[in-house]
Amino acid sequence: MIAAASGDRASQPSGTNYDVLAADLDAILSTLDLTGVSLIGHSMGTGEITRYINIYGTKRLRKAVLIGTLGPYLVKAPDNPEGIDASVFSGIQASIKADRPVAIMEFLKNFYSVGGPDGKLVSERVIQANWTVAIGASPIATVACVDAWIEDFRKDISRNDLPTMIIHGDDDRILPADTTSRRQAKMIKGVKFIEIKGGSHGLPWTHAEEINAELVRFLA
Repeated sequence: MIAAASGDRASQPSGTNYDVLAADLDAILSTLDLTGVSLIGHSMGTGEITRYINIYGTKRLRKAVLIGTLGPYLVKAPDNPEGIDASVFSGIQASIKADRPVAIMEFLKNFYSVGGPDGKLVSERVIQANWTVAIGASPIATVACVDAWIEDFRKDISRNDLPTMIIHGDDDRILPADTTSRRQAKMIKGVKFIEIKGGSHGLPWTHAEEINAELVRFLA
C-alpha cells in the first residue's frame, strides 16, 4: 500500500504538474518492482493516482482509494457547467502572492470547515501546526500548485478499471462534493462511494477512525 498526498517533504520535483507526479510514482513502483499495490490518495494525491492509471495502467495495482477527490474537472466551461469559475483560482493565487501567511491560514480554516460540524473537531493548535508545515513549503510551489488543481481528469478517470473507493465530506469547502466526488463516482464502474455527513476536506484528521475502518474493510 502506498499513500499519495500533497505537502510531503520530498526531493525537489522538476514541476508541479500531474505528469511529473505520476512519473515519480512510477519510478518508485518500477524501481522496487512492486505489484499488487493499493494506492491511497488525499486531495492532490487523488489526481496523482488518477493520472498514473491513465499513463502507466493498472498492471502493478490492486485497488485505489480517493479521499477528498480532486476530479473530474474543477473549472467551469461550456462542457463542464458544474465547475467553479476560473476567477476563483486566480484569486487564490493573487492572495498567496499578496500575503502568503494569511492566505494559508484562511485556506486551513476552509480545509477544516471552521464554523461547521468538522470545525468543532479541530483545535486551534492543530490548525497552527498545519500552518507551520505549510509556511515552510516553497513559495513558488505554493502558487504553482493551484494550476495543478484545475487540470482536466475526465479522460484519465475513464481508464480506471480498478476496484475503487471514494470518501468525501458533504461539507468540503475546498473541493465541494457536487463538483468533485459525486460526479467522479458516476464515472467509475462499481465504485464504493462513502459521503461523510458534515465532513470537511480534512477528513483524515477529523474522521481518522472511521476512515481507517473503511480502509481495513475495503483493502482486506
